Amino acid sequence: MTEAHEQEPARETLTWERFGTAARELAEQVADSGYRPDLILSIARGGLFVAGALGYALGVKNLAVMNVEFYTGVGERLPLPVMLPPVPNAVDLSGATVLVADDVADTGATLRLVRDFCGGQVADVRCAVVYEKPGSEVRCEYVWRRTPLWINFPWSTLPPVVT
Repeated sequence: MTEAHEQEPARETLTWERFGTAARELAEQVADSGYRPDLILSIARGGLFVAGALGYALGVKNLAVMNVEFYTGVGERLPLPVMLPPVPNAVDLSGATVLVADDVADTGATLRLVRDFCGGQVADVRCAVVYEKPGSEVRCEYVWRRTPLWINFPWSTLPPVVT
């Protein structure tokens, strides 16, 4: 077979419509477990969509954002995830029940970094993700789907409109 005829590796594709279903089902998992977060901590950027949807579905208005850079491209990442400013004030999280929201737990390194940041500051911290990969070092309490595939998210599949 020539290169032109080789198939692209299989990918999981999440559409906006499926994301709506995923977010609602993820929120139902949280609600059914009895967990009532005081705050949803979003991991930017993909986690922003998840946190917003969970916030509405769970009736949680208190959302915070952590900017963590790890991926630099498809399958390309920094050696370790890095928190970017502004970093939430740990005092603001003190004693809260926190739900960390992200789009995917791939290696789990980003989620571990955020969980460690919350550690000792909050009453309880749990993680909710749309997808969890088998190699994730963090097992999330709330997961919509598990897959080993690269995921095409509706918010990041198309290239930026500016360069």
